Amino acid sequence: QCQLSGLWKNEQDSLMEISAVRDDGVFQGKYLTQVTLTGVCAHASPLTGAQQQPGEGGWPTFAFTVRWDKFSNATAAFAGQCFVDTGGKETLTTMWLLREAVGSLEEDWKATR
Repeated sequence: QCQLSGLWKNEQDSLMEISAVRDDGVFQGKYLTQVTLTGVCAHASPLTGAQQQPGEGGWPTFAFTVRWDKFSNATAAFAGQCFVDTGGKETLTTMWLLREAVGSLEEDWKATR
């Protein structure tokens, strides 16, 4: 069984810490990114999410949002799934969308990555 709670590191050396997942699947944590839009030092940013409990023998899916705190006017949403390989190593795979604030409706086209 894959456990989301704990400390995770991605390929960019960003860190994510997820607290215990509640019985209803809700979790909270912190995300410390090594990749910033502004190039300034990042701070730990709050995240909140939910895990869908898998069926028998399945791997859990999850989603969470990160409100980049104190260094960026952006929010990111992640959706993914947790897997365990034959050696017992847990891996999270995710896709993300990042929304940066823009100054006008005409600039909306460039706000989401």
